[in-house]
Amino acid sequence: MDKQPDHQNNQEYSDYYRQIVVQQEDLQFLAQILLENLRAEIPSGQFFQIKCAIQNDQLMILTQHPENICHDPETTFAVLAETLQSMTEHPEQKVKMFLRVIGVKYPYAHRSLTLSKRGVEEFVSGGVCEWGRKGMGGEKVVERDYIVVNSSSTSPASPASPASPAAPAPPAPSASLLRAALVIITLLSGGGYFLTRPCVIFECRELQMATQLQRSLRQMIQADSSKSELVKVQQQFETTSTSLNTIPSWSNSYQKAQQLSTSLKSDSETIKHVLKAFELESLAQQKNKNGVNSLEELQQKQQKWRRAITYLEVIRSNSPLYKLVQPKLSLYRVKLQLSLTQLRKEQKWLKKLEAAKAVAKVAAKRQASAKSLPDWQKVQFTWQVVVNALTVIPQTSPGYSEAQTLLLEYKLSLSIARDRATKELLAAKTYDQAINAANVAKNYEHQNQWEATVGHWHQALNNVKQIPQDSFYYSMAQPLVEPYSSALKQAEAKLQFAKIAQQTRTDLEKTCSGEIRVCNFTMDNQVITVVITPAYENTVVESDFNTLASVQNHLQTLRQALEAISENANLAVMVFNSQGQQVYVHLPRG
Repeated sequence: MDKQPDHQNNQEYSDYYRQIVVQQEDLQFLAQILLENLRAEIPSGQFFQIKCAIQNDQLMILTQHPENICHDPETTFAVLAETLQSMTEHPEQKVKMFLRVIGVKYPYAHRSLTLSKRGVEEFVSGGVCEWGRKGMGGEKVVERDYIVVNSSSTSPASPASPASPAAPAPPAPSASLLRAALVIITLLSGGGYFLTRPCVIFECRELQMATQLQRSLRQMIQADSSKSELVKVQQQFETTSTSLNTIPSWSNSYQKAQQLSTSLKSDSETIKHVLKAFELESLAQQKNKNGVNSLEELQQKQQKWRRAITYLEVIRSNSPLYKLVQPKLSLYRVKLQLSLTQLRKEQKWLKKLEAAKAVAKVAAKRQASAKSLPDWQKVQFTWQVVVNALTVIPQTSPGYSEAQTLLLEYKLSLSIARDRATKELLAAKTYDQAINAANVAKNYEHQNQWEATVGHWHQALNNVKQIPQDSFYYSMAQPLVEPYSSALKQAEAKLQFAKIAQQTRTDLEKTCSGEIRVCNFTMDNQVITVVITPAYENTVVESDFNTLASVQNHLQTLRQALEAISENANLAVMVFNSQGQQVYVHLPRG
């Protein structure tokens, strides 16, 4: 008899406690529905948090957001009211809605309305105050009875915390509010499913494991950790972060799980960045080992080092990865500088290659129009510049292969230009020698030195004939062949005459000389003039008969000698006495 009241009291307390638990779950469901609609209708809805509570038979809805979020309060209230109206089945329900900034004590706007089946019958607008100011008549939002739902794991944590089931029992909810909560449960397809989700009723093992994993990060990552070890840690963080996302929004651990999931995901992304940097290092080193074939590959190599550095530079000094990445970061910067130096060097060689190709075009253009020796010398010099420029390009340069191919072509052009320049040089020398020899021959001709004249005319003619037909000087030399040949013939004739004249003079001198000079003579190219000396004539006059006979014999001998000289020289001989009278004439038979 005594125990029954105690049992009855315990049963009533148990029923009341279950009623409170159901109410809290219903409010969580309601907050979740409101939050989902707010997300869909407002661009910044993902940063909002919604808390629901029941006070004095009124449904209280607190919506809060970070300070830097801009939105239209009227639109936010309208979305919440429309969502509530679409779910209500009670004839009449009073609702108060508040807007505030996370971390600020007082709301900056509030609305009061009455929901019914006919719609929003009453919509009382509260004032809108500046954020953070005490407003709305000093109305303070009491948060101990609110049920909170966060829209994003990246949202700042609210200073308020959900009510504890073990807290002192609040006033019993009205029957109308409980019926409204039951309607919400029905809309979400039954509450049993939600009670079986992780971290709803039992201890949150996922949260404990995630917390322990985050705390052990520094022990898991050392300065000498390998790539495979980092991959393992990153996978653990990724898996743990995913498991935290399975905790439903109506769990008391939801907000903390979301925050921890965000932190773990951030750590996982950081490790991914380090792994990407290591992978880029491996790719860049692989290119270095295989050799460089193009400027594009060098640029890609440089970009890999830059990206690797970018991945590591964002890691702060308080990160567990800092000691691991700092040596790598220094190494990557050195590698980047080496890569830049190599790239600039290769760009220099490629510029040299392009410059050589441009000069080769100039050389080819000059070669097409070259004629004279100076022209071909310019062509040869230009091709030589091109070949010299390509020869120095090293084998490790990306342009080496093209340079070698071009060298085969350009060296052939250089050889052709060199041979042609040499030929033109020899032709020019030969031409100059011919001109010089002709000038010397003319000088000797003026001096009647016919033997020297003949020799130089002969040299001039030979030089002219030696100039090749494909030479620029051939056209200049050909007009000289005929006059040089004629001059040579004339010189040879005069040389022959000079030789005969010399012999004739010798013979005449021998004929005219004696104890008494018999005669004097002159000669030109037509006639020999002989004049008997007065001394010889006087000797003839003063001589006796015997002497006269001797003179006659001598004169006969003189005439015979003069005739012989005339025949040999092919010149007429005219003999005059000392008074200038012609005494004898002989014409050569030839």
